[in-house]
Amino acid sequence: MLADSAEIQRADAEFVSRKREKKGLPPVQPLYSPQDAELAIRQFLGLNYHRPIPIADGVTLTFVDAGHILGSAQVILDVREGDRKFRFLFSGDIGRPNQEILRDAEAVENVDFLQIESTYGAREHGDPINARDELCRLIGGALRRGGKVIVPAFSVGRTQQLVYVLNQLADTDCLPRVPIFVDSPLSVNATEVFRLHPECFDDETLKFLREQRNPFGMENLTYIREAAHSRKLNDLVEPAIIISASGMAEAGRIRHHLANHIGDPKSLILFVGYCAAHTLGAQIMARRSPVNIFGQPFEVRAEVASIDAFSGHADRLELSAYVNSMTGTIRKITVIHGEEEQSMAFAETLRTLRPTAEVLVPVPGQVVEFAVEPVASAG
Repeated sequence: MLADSAEIQRADAEFVSRKREKKGLPPVQPLYSPQDAELAIRQFLGLNYHRPIPIADGVTLTFVDAGHILGSAQVILDVREGDRKFRFLFSGDIGRPNQEILRDAEAVENVDFLQIESTYGAREHGDPINARDELCRLIGGALRRGGKVIVPAFSVGRTQQLVYVLNQLADTDCLPRVPIFVDSPLSVNATEVFRLHPECFDDETLKFLREQRNPFGMENLTYIREAAHSRKLNDLVEPAIIISASGMAEAGRIRHHLANHIGDPKSLILFVGYCAAHTLGAQIMARRSPVNIFGQPFEVRAEVASIDAFSGHADRLELSAYVNSMTGTIRKITVIHGEEEQSMAFAETLRTLRPTAEVLVPVPGQVVEFAVEPVASAG
């Protein structure tokens, strides 16, 4: 992912620099290069869940499953300062309970201070059961009218989840049997990583793997790495499903597929994940037309739909249940990683859930102090 991000930054920097050159402005540089990414990766050390490790004097780190994407973790810091000790929990991104493939986020005990995400702090997702019916209705309708289904999807997590759901639906009659393509080198690489780590799967996925087949493989499914093979998809005449990155349609091969099919009324552009404000994905979801792709305007004539039940982020109710699953005093909570409206709304929810806790939504540059009383001496 670091290498892929570096390559995207390189391409974006070149594009912006060409525009700046016309205005007599100096070029811009990417934040880091593929070589920087490689050097950084050499410093990485894998650490299993539930394995405490000292990282500084008086500070012990433990990872526990966050249920968001493969390998995602909540970060527990057990801190001792002289006679004081406390447990600090950073939630990371919390996954939806009962989602496909992965286990649910684990409950953490004895939490004194919490720092929590709020991506969907003011929203509630649709029911996953109804989402499958909606998936069949939307995709089936586009395929039966002879169109393509173009799905912008995050390479890690969302692509694998969608492939697994389509694999399960292959045993039903809800979808016509058509070619399915996963067109993203990063998605292909990430799927290989998923295949290598079934120990992270939930019981349902393990049962599917043992008793039926590979969750990420079907006879009508093709994974595409090479750009030349990706370009051949432009010549497809028959209906097909194309899953490509990025999920917000800001980079990657998905932009080519959108440019080729967004003007076709028979086709469907289906979003299955979060799109940040002002991204191309958000503009398409808002039904703006035309939209700019590669600097050119394209009229949006294709059907546009979204199913947020496949989101990898817990919603307001699910985040609340996650907080309620914790034990401990939870003296202070900082709400982060969300657009302002989402963070502020979830802070109000937390004030109701944990009325004895101080709840803050920090602003950039703000310093937040965490203070505890000394440990009482025996006797």
